[in-house]
This record gives sequence, C-alpha cells and structure tokens, in this order.
Amino acid sequence: MAHYDERLEQDLELIRGKIRALAEEVEDAVAQAVRAILSVDRDLAGEIILGDLRINRATRELDKLSHLFVARHLPSAGHLRFISSVLRLSVALERIGDYAVTICRETVQLSKQPSETVSRDIEMMADQARRIFHQAMKAFNENNAELAKGTMGMADQLASSFDKIFDDLVRDAKKESRAVEDSFGLLVVFNRIERISDQSKNLCEETVFHVTGETKRPKVYRVLFLDQHNDCASQMAEHIARKAYPESGKYTSAGWEPVEALRPELQAFMDAHGFDLRGAHPEKLSALHEDLADQHVIVDLIGQAREHLPEIPFHTALIRWNIDEDLRGATTTEEFERLHNELAPKVRALMETLHGENAS
Repeated sequence: MAHYDERLEQDLELIRGKIRALAEEVEDAVAQAVRAILSVDRDLAGEIILGDLRINRATRELDKLSHLFVARHLPSAGHLRFISSVLRLSVALERIGDYAVTICRETVQLSKQPSETVSRDIEMMADQARRIFHQAMKAFNENNAELAKGTMGMADQLASSFDKIFDDLVRDAKKESRAVEDSFGLLVVFNRIERISDQSKNLCEETVFHVTGETKRPKVYRVLFLDQHNDCASQMAEHIARKAYPESGKYTSAGWEPVEALRPELQAFMDAHGFDLRGAHPEKLSALHEDLADQHVIVDLIGQAREHLPEIPFHTALIRWNIDEDLRGATTTEEFERLHNELAPKVRALMETLHGENAS
C-alpha cells in the first residue's frame, strides 16, 4: 500500500473509532437517564448532566478530525460522502446526548416517582428507542444500507405509539392528582425519547447516503379534507390535490354527516375539467377516527370540524379555510367554477408550505 493510501486509511479508522466511542457514550447516557427518571435518582441525574460535557468535547473532536481529513486528503466520491455524513452524524449524536440531559433535568424536578402505568410506558418507549439507536449505529459502522432502511421502519412505528402514551399520561394525571409541573415534565421526557428515535432515523439516512449515494426521499404528507356532507367542496379539494400533487401527498376527504352520493352536477363538472371521480363517494368521518393520528394535516373547509372530531391527534395540524357559504351548496357550472377558483390556490399554498415550490 502506498504511503498516501496508508495514511488515508489510518485517518479514516481514527474517525471510525471516534464515532464508535462517541456512540457508546451517548447510548450509555440515554440508558442511565432512563434509569434515573424511573427511580427519581437525582444523584445519578446530576452525574449524567455533567457527563454530557464529555460528549460535547468528543463531538467537537470528531468535527475537527473530519475537517482535517478534508483539508489533508481532498476526498471525492465515497470518501467525501462518508465525511459529509460524519459531520451530520456528530450533530445528531450531540443532540441525543442533550435529550438524555433534558430527561435528567426533569428527573431533578419531579416531586415523586412516575406511576406504574407511566413508568411502563417510559421503559417500553425507551427500550425501543435505544434498540433503534443501537441498530442505526450498527448500520453506519458496518456500511449496511439495508439494515439502515429496516431500522427507519422501526422508528416510524415508534412514532405512531406516541399518541397512546400521551393519553396514558393524561389519564394518569387525573387519576393520581399529579402536580401540573410533574405532568409537563413527564411529557417532555416522552418527547425527548421520541426524538432519540427521530435522530436515529436521521443516522440511518446518513448511512444510506454514504453507502449508496441515495439522498433522503421527500416526505409524503397525508391530508384529510373535511366538511359536513362530503359531496362537494371537500371532494373537490381532495381531487384537486390528487391531480396537481400526486407525488407529494396522500389525500382523503370525509364529512360528519355524509350524504348517500356525490352531486351529479359536481361529477359532470369535474369530468369536464379532467378530474377522475370514478369510485369516489361520501365518506363518514367516524369511520376514519382510528386513522386520524396518521394524518399530517386536517383541513376544515367550513369551520366546524373541531366540534365533530373526537380529538386533535398530537402530531396532526388542523387548519381552517372557511369556504364561502354561497358555494357550499354549489349546483351550477358557474358556482363550481368559483369554488374551484377558491380551492385551487389554497391547495397550492398548502402543498408549497409542506413541500416547497418543487411540490409535485
């Protein structure tokens, strides 16, 4: 091996070693932080808070080595992708360390131990988050893009459980007459545990990038359009979005008092303007209640949806458009034209907010 190649491999192995050591330190900090919150061990929490200084120093050292590698070797192709991934990875690892610190700071403030239900939720969620983090780092260290992709799916599953855990926390607060400060603190703890999983997903994306060159795919947003009868405005909004932005989202519509069928006049208008309503029919909102937590955005077209939703899921944004009352019962071509002209810009603005000007 030429001297230059030997030096390059030595520098790469030094960086890889720093990554492994830093990841082990971060993983241990998370495990100890969870142990501290479950037992309200304030002394242990204090040790973890101060121990984060080592993690911060290690991330700075990793950044320094990465920049030095670039200056020394002027990398290209795979080596350049690796170093750029390391720079982003170090940010993610430092943040996970910060999440462990936040959990410990909340531990110090707790007035009593979490209830059995909440402790079980913390332990379950933390175990999954640590397993996801461990696999994410294993994938990175082994250059295993397939393991990284599988781990991203695990992270998505953990995110979907947050709403149930939030409900458990609310019920526990009412049942245990828990101090408001404790309830808020525990909510922060759950949020930080979830964020560990989110950052681990970012680590997986960096693995896929540096191994294959594939960049992160744009997020596909799930959007639900709501009004009373789901036979006109909400259907039109859904199909405008489907036609204009097929790659950017998955769209549905529903009503809390749906009628039997779509208005024939609407079908005729939409057909004439190139919209495919074959198979479309009014959907009852209550049939979608179990799926509400999967929606990224719920669009209320007449300003009454909040009264008919069982709850607003924690990760769902509810926005209101308030379509002109005169157009809610549209039956003529002119009224449908006006309704389309009111909805189309709103749909475009929403999708550009979610995806940027390149929404498609």
